[in-house]
Amino acid sequence: MSTEIVRFIVLLAVFAAFFLLTQVLLGTAWRARQKHAAINARLRMIKEGGDREQILARLRKNAPSDHSHLPSLLAGVHRNLQRQFFAAAVPLGVGSALMIMLGISFAVFIVLLLAAGAAGFAWTSGVIMLLLVLGLCVGLALPLVVISIRAQHQRKRVEEQFPLALDIFVRALRSGHPVASAIDLLTHEMEDPMGTEFGVVADEVAYGADLNDALQAMAERWDNPDMRMFVVSLSLQAETGGNLAEILENLAEVIRARAAMYMKVRALSSEGRLTGWMLTILPIVSLLGMVTVNPGFYMDVARDPIFIWGFTGLILLYFIGVYAIRRMVDLKV
Repeated sequence: MSTEIVRFIVLLAVFAAFFLLTQVLLGTAWRARQKHAAINARLRMIKEGGDREQILARLRKNAPSDHSHLPSLLAGVHRNLQRQFFAAAVPLGVGSALMIMLGISFAVFIVLLLAAGAAGFAWTSGVIMLLLVLGLCVGLALPLVVISIRAQHQRKRVEEQFPLALDIFVRALRSGHPVASAIDLLTHEMEDPMGTEFGVVADEVAYGADLNDALQAMAERWDNPDMRMFVVSLSLQAETGGNLAEILENLAEVIRARAAMYMKVRALSSEGRLTGWMLTILPIVSLLGMVTVNPGFYMDVARDPIFIWGFTGLILLYFIGVYAIRRMVDLKV
């Protein structure tokens, strides 16, 4: 046997031994972590010794609230922001988070203004307007985009987990558990976000809220039609009677069929949705990138008085385009 073959066999044996050792160690560490770790955020906070009322208030932060005192347009914007912040699990309120973002935007604007002055650019009204827009892009627009992406991911997780939660709920009912006990079972068996959400419902019921009202509030927090159908099914069964387990089992099948149709529609419209995201983000990224690489490209033009009107028109056209794109890719199934 040649020396090269012996060397290859030895190296292969060393690699195999190292790979098996790492798999055993990682598997042991993972099983130990799974054994001692809480399955969702609510159980983890309870395990850490937090007060139930404080945990409930923290988990319900940024839940949609009453906006009757606001004009209809502002009420819609504020409600949408609350739902985005709630789904993304932002620990701050909408007002506090926006104030921090605006503070960061102002700080970025001041830094850019001083840098422009140090680079020899005059502080004309056009330059100030350009730098202010750049500060808002960095401190406000980009964080809101990240929060929106995070919220969309969490909503997708809810849509995927809810039929499984109904299956567990049905099995608990058929095993003889009452509705309240079945919901409590979901709080211990489901991962986030559904495990925490049903935990919030269980805590609200424990503090005296009606079960249907607590479930309806959960559906409103996530703006989820599947949850609303679940609440309607429970309400009708409580008033008219019937086999609740069979009703919810049929509901789970309907939700899965609708989800399959929705995924087909998303697959067929994926090109348009990706184009919409690119057209939404690309102007902001290209503006920031161009100013970073070649500041004079915009700064020299910003000295012209007509720049203010042209740049304002471009911003208006951008928002009109974003609104039109969102309406085109907002598919309902």
